[in-house]
Amino acid sequence: MSTEHLRIVWIYPDLLSTYGDRGNMLILARRAQLRGIPVETYQVRSDQPMPDSADIYLIGGGEDGPQALAAQRLIADGGMHRAVARGAAVLTICAGYQIFGHSFSAKGATCAGLGLLDITSDRGETRAVGEVRGDIDPRLGLPPLTGFENHGGRTRLGPGATPLARVTAGIGNDGQTEGAWAGKILGTYAHGPALARNPAIADLLLRWATGADSLQPLDDTWADRLRNERLAAAGAA
Repeated sequence: MSTEHLRIVWIYPDLLSTYGDRGNMLILARRAQLRGIPVETYQVRSDQPMPDSADIYLIGGGEDGPQALAAQRLIADGGMHRAVARGAAVLTICAGYQIFGHSFSAKGATCAGLGLLDITSDRGETRAVGEVRGDIDPRLGLPPLTGFENHGGRTRLGPGATPLARVTAGIGNDGQTEGAWAGKILGTYAHGPALARNPAIADLLLRWATGADSLQPLDDTWADRLRNERLAAAGAA
């Protein structure tokens, strides 16, 4: 960690908070606090400078217009590039996932992204709505992904990014893969919020941010019940 506190930033909640993705910040903070890790959380609006010295950054989903504006402001600000260069951990969701790529489509136009993930996104023929499930890249050592997707985009990965998961239900990027990761950046179309459904991903981000090889186990009885219910629902879809 950069200080004695774990610092978590929620990026542009005034533009990108359509699907309850604020829950990811709450889950991360709670799982850290239960382990005795002091936490400071910050909600950085789009008219504020982006701090570049935090430990974890979170960005969520939103509509086309706010997504395009968020990308423009993040590019102009430059703080995210400095934070990633420092080794910060990042979780990007849906519109935020697309923003971290090279380009995405919004309101019929191609918009520039941050280029921090080697992905490009455009429009699909149909909208992807419903449960999404996938087997996460074994190198990350995580159980299967579960989430709810609601997006019109399709995403292609370049050689600099690895699929976060192989789809077993739903669409994800293209019906075959879901999300992407590179370094300490994770991207996914999964809402739910993602970290409530996938606490192991939250713990991965915490390990990356703190430099710990392992974390104190927590009682995830209720989280496991939610996961099992939604994984079963995706299997029946």
